[in-house]
Amino acid sequence: MRKLLPVLLLLTTQTTAFAQSSDGQSVDQIIDSIFAPAAEFVSTVFFFPLFTIRGVEVPFIVVWLITAAIIFTFYLNFINIRGFRHAIDIIKGKYTHEGDPGEITHFQALTAALSGTVGLGNIAGVAVAISVGGPGATFWMIMFGLFGMTAKFVECALAVRYRNVHADGSISGGPMYYLKKGLAEKGWGRVGIFLAALFAFMAILASFGGGNMFQVNQAAQQFIAISGGSESFFAQNTWVFGLIFAVLVGLVILGGIKSIANVTEKIVPFMCGLYLIACIVVILMNLWQVPDAFAAILDGAINGKAAGGGLVGTLVWGLRRATFSNEAGVGSAAIAHSAVKTSEPVTEGFVASLEPFVDTVIVCTMTALVIVISGVYKDESIADGIALTSTAFATVIDWFPFLLAIAVILFAFSTLISWSYYGLKAWTYLLGESSLSVISYKVIFCIFVVIGASANLASVLAFSDGVLIAMSLPNLIGCYVLVPIVKRDMQSFLYRIEKGKIETFD
Repeated sequence: MRKLLPVLLLLTTQTTAFAQSSDGQSVDQIIDSIFAPAAEFVSTVFFFPLFTIRGVEVPFIVVWLITAAIIFTFYLNFINIRGFRHAIDIIKGKYTHEGDPGEITHFQALTAALSGTVGLGNIAGVAVAISVGGPGATFWMIMFGLFGMTAKFVECALAVRYRNVHADGSISGGPMYYLKKGLAEKGWGRVGIFLAALFAFMAILASFGGGNMFQVNQAAQQFIAISGGSESFFAQNTWVFGLIFAVLVGLVILGGIKSIANVTEKIVPFMCGLYLIACIVVILMNLWQVPDAFAAILDGAINGKAAGGGLVGTLVWGLRRATFSNEAGVGSAAIAHSAVKTSEPVTEGFVASLEPFVDTVIVCTMTALVIVISGVYKDESIADGIALTSTAFATVIDWFPFLLAIAVILFAFSTLISWSYYGLKAWTYLLGESSLSVISYKVIFCIFVVIGASANLASVLAFSDGVLIAMSLPNLIGCYVLVPIVKRDMQSFLYRIEKGKIETFD
């Protein structure tokens, strides 16, 4: 941190000086004016429409993701459902052997990966989906969450199988490695090298976008809402909030994956519990409205009542926000899971399959019920994102937005530190693991925390969605080619469990 703090302090000084000579524009306005065109370009490139139905453009990338998740689910004979019990057993350490290679436990790997996905996509993202796609978008989010469990199974099993275990016991893994090494085994060496480099480049951009800027942007907005509103100091200077966040993030990320895992294994259960308790309170206080809420969700899913595009609009927005929420098929979580202590690569596939279930099926559904029950999504005067969810909570208990603010800041912080690890591993894959390379990435990551706090939400969403989902292009090509290996490992593991040939530790 001693190396990082002087850079952040220098950033503060230079930013303030720049603001004072900017023709009356605030720092926030300057940052957003520079960032917005780049965000629009990224969104246009990566969300090009595959076809149009009833005036609604269906992005190729959404079709690409959901198709892969469905194909993998059928190919592996619904292992997302069949393997649920095994996933719980593995997390409890039933098949873990002392001395297995790796840096973190199965539970730590799960919480580290969940901290990168269970975040503001579950709170602000769901609100955006419902406000634009209607309540029916919730149904399609849940459906993609269930199929997405298998996509996570495939990519994380591959990440452990093809990881690099260094002499000091540290791990380097993720799609970069199974694309390069796995495709080389298939005789696609040059293709694998290209796809691995493409994935790493996109992962770096995504770590600055969805894993960073979107999180701090919405955390800042919720903090402003409870600390004085639009007239408060932080509302006029959100870059200061970003700077404070950057320093806190820097304190954790210097310790690497072990430090991150130690933090997330404590934060994730607490923040999920805190948020879900708040949701349950809201739902219980409106229990008689729950059947109507589910009816609205199902009716919207079947008939489609999106603000634009009817059923197709509902479907597209549900799938788009679900993808951003659980990242199934994107390949990001595979980087965290590759560091697990295990000698059975496929075991981490089972553990990883729980992520979309927790992230989308449970947390996103609870958020959706709160919003639909409150009816605030019908009020066009309420801004999209975190403001909509906050208003929904306030309809029941007026101080609940304060509780939500705590959850939001914890969600954002945990996501930031996990994504810093993802981005760093992609960065060092391309540029090497020298100390200069490592510290330069961490400084740039912290700078983007400040940018994210200041940028406009629309710009941040456009950039974040584009670069995040673009990672799935090279990742899923590799998964399609290598999924037979995962199936073979899966069948071998299940057979040995059935025959009692794997030592267990209860």
